This record gives sequence, C-alpha cells and structure tokens, in this order.
Amino acid sequence: MSDLYARHRAVLPDWLALYYEDPIEITHGEGRHVWDADGRRYLDFFGGILTTMTAHALPEVTKAVSEQAGRIIHSSTLYLNRPMVELAERIAQVSGIPDARVFFTTSGTEANDTALLLATAHRRSNAILALRNSYHGRSFSTVGITGNRGWSPTSLSPLQTLYVHGGVRTRGPFADLDDDAFVAACTDDLRDLLGHTRPPAALIAEPVQGVGGFTSGPDGLLGAFREILREHGVLWISDEVQTGWGRTGDHFWGWQAHGQNGPPDMLTFAKGVGNGMSIGGVVARAEIMNCLDANSISTFGGTQLTMAAGLANLAYLLEHDLQGNARRVGGLLIERLRAVAAQLPGVREVRGRGLMIGVEMAVPGTDRADPRAAAAVLEAARADGLLIGKGGGHDTSALRIAPPLSLTVAEAEEGAAILERALRSAQ
Repeated sequence: MSDLYARHRAVLPDWLALYYEDPIEITHGEGRHVWDADGRRYLDFFGGILTTMTAHALPEVTKAVSEQAGRIIHSSTLYLNRPMVELAERIAQVSGIPDARVFFTTSGTEANDTALLLATAHRRSNAILALRNSYHGRSFSTVGITGNRGWSPTSLSPLQTLYVHGGVRTRGPFADLDDDAFVAACTDDLRDLLGHTRPPAALIAEPVQGVGGFTSGPDGLLGAFREILREHGVLWISDEVQTGWGRTGDHFWGWQAHGQNGPPDMLTFAKGVGNGMSIGGVVARAEIMNCLDANSISTFGGTQLTMAAGLANLAYLLEHDLQGNARRVGGLLIERLRAVAAQLPGVREVRGRGLMIGVEMAVPGTDRADPRAAAAVLEAARADGLLIGKGGGHDTSALRIAPPLSLTVAEAEEGAAILERALRSAQ
C-alpha cells in the first residue's frame, strides 16, 4: 500500500484529500461491506460520501449496467435516448415540482452549477443567497457560493454571494433561542438583508448541510424563507445532492420538511441515485429550465449506461421502501448513539435524521470544537472495522454517518458498538 500511496503523491494534487494516516485502497464491496487491498473487511457507514445509496454490488444495478454496456454505452444528448427519457419521467414524477423538466449532469457540482446558470439567466441577476456553513461543489461558481472556509480555496467568483443565517441550529447568535424564535430571527435577518440589496436571483440551500457536518435549522425554516423570497421574486433552489432519495427517512426529499409554502423552484440531485455511477441533475419548472436562449448539450450527462443504473437503483429503492428503512433503522441508531454520548463529555451533540447522522466532538467541559478528537475517532473506528466520514465547518469536528439505506438492524448495532468503543478511546 505504501507503494500506491507514493505513486498517488507523485502524480495527483496535494489538495486531493485522503482519509487515515495510513490510507486504504478499497478493492470490492458487497451489501454494506467493503474490502481493502489487504483483504480486511469493513462495515461501510459512509458509502463513498453518501453515493452507494442502496448497497454495494447491488445485483439489480450491476445486471442493468452489464446489459446496457452490451448494447451501447454512450451517444450524447444529440440523439434520442430512451433510458434518459424514462429516468427523467420518473424523477419529474417524484420531484414534487409542477410541470417539471429534468437536465442530467455527471455530478452534484455540475448540477448546482447548472442551477446557478438557470437562476441567473431567468432572473437576470448574478446575486445569490446561500447559507453559512454550506457546501455546494468544487467548480468556480459553486466554490463562490460555499459558506465553508475549509472548502473555499478562492474568494474570486462570477457571482455576488450573500450569506444568511439558518444552517446551524446549535451554534451562532441565535443558538439559545427556541425553534420558533430561531425561525423568526433568521427570517427577520433575511428580510432585512433583502431590504439593503437589489433582488438576488435565488437562494440555494441544503435542507441538511452535508460537508458542514449534517447540520440544519428547524423544520419549516426554508419554507418560511420561501414566503419572503416570493415577495421579491427570488427563486429557491434545494440542494438535494446529499439529502435526496429518502435518506432522511421522514421525507423523500429534504425540502419536504420545509414545504408548507410549496415545493422549491428547482432541486439539484446526484450521488445516491446512481449508486456509484456518475449521475447528477437539475429539476426545474419548465419556464425556468427553458429560459436559456442559446444552444446547450451535455456530452456525458444522461449516458445510456448511467441512466440504466439510475433506473434500476431508483426502482429498487422504491420497491423495497428504503426510505422507511432509513427512518426505522436510522431512528434506532440515533437513539443508541445519543445514549452513548450522554456518558461522554467529549461528545457535544448527536444530530440528524434517518441515515444521515452527525456526531460533533468538543473539548470536554467547553463548547470548543475538537477536530483532533474527531480524527482520533475516525482512525479508531477504521482500526476496528468501521468506515465513517467527518466534516463540520472549518474545524472538521463532526463525524458523519451515512450507511447505505438497506442497512439492517444487526449492522446498525454492530456499527454503533464499534463507534462507541472509538468514542470512548478518544476520551
């Protein structure tokens, strides 16, 4: 492995992050488990950054990909594409957006980039509202709207970005308020901001902030924002790259926890729908999607191969009620971890919903984030056979837990026991 690591360092960028002091190569997977190049098996509680949504090597998906590869892999959007039309029909149907149109990309970054293009063209404004602590991708435009210093390598941007409160419930100036007062304070802040600037094109927001450490405001906050945005003609883009497809358990889309004033004008998706294949996309009302007055294509967005995977994966997800499984098994896992955290002064908070769970580490007896403890837990969990992620603002003090949605109760218990040992060792 040291040889591969040396080769990695020799030809790839220094800023291409690797987990673990001794990085691992994952060679294959099955179900909720993966194996490294040394033959060691791990319970996977991160799924390739929330991308392996249903299961590793899911037979239905691998069969669909194999059969499609035997026919044709790619033709571009310049030709009619039956699998792309079929998956677009299914996504439009489940999106909740009326008169929906779907455009496929190859990643969440590209999906958000496309949504920004549509919003700014439709509204004829380059101003964007975003939440603090947010992450929306690594392209030039999406870095420019990311409110997370650790993932913003430049302040240059084609957009004017204005950041609003609401992404983190338990930190910041409104943390001590109850939920209703928190929502009121955030909406007052938004209303005040809009009174001091020309109307922006859109607000883009993750219903649960992913890289930010699985944080969120109270349910209903983004819906309250929408009411104010409508008064100014501002669009709402829901970044569902990590929260979509039932991961939060209670809802199929993250925006539905905030949908009292209707669905968003656009939603973006990626990651889990392809179960490892490169699928991203935007869903928007027809008047917004069709606002561009120049030609456009996507060479690799919507290829027959990826669409076949997406169709099979989405069908499996719906037919096996993996959203319900995320709610049930995720609820058990959260309660188990909260019981453990109550005994450990270094755990500040266990938060999340469904199979999207954050565990924030803090210096015992204080409210200060403890990224070193988070790194120690990550290493200890790996040594004991469990893969998890981390994130959280610029301090990376939150552990991120997001297993495939087919996780069993027994696997949840096994993972919780390993994580408990890792948390205790970090104390």
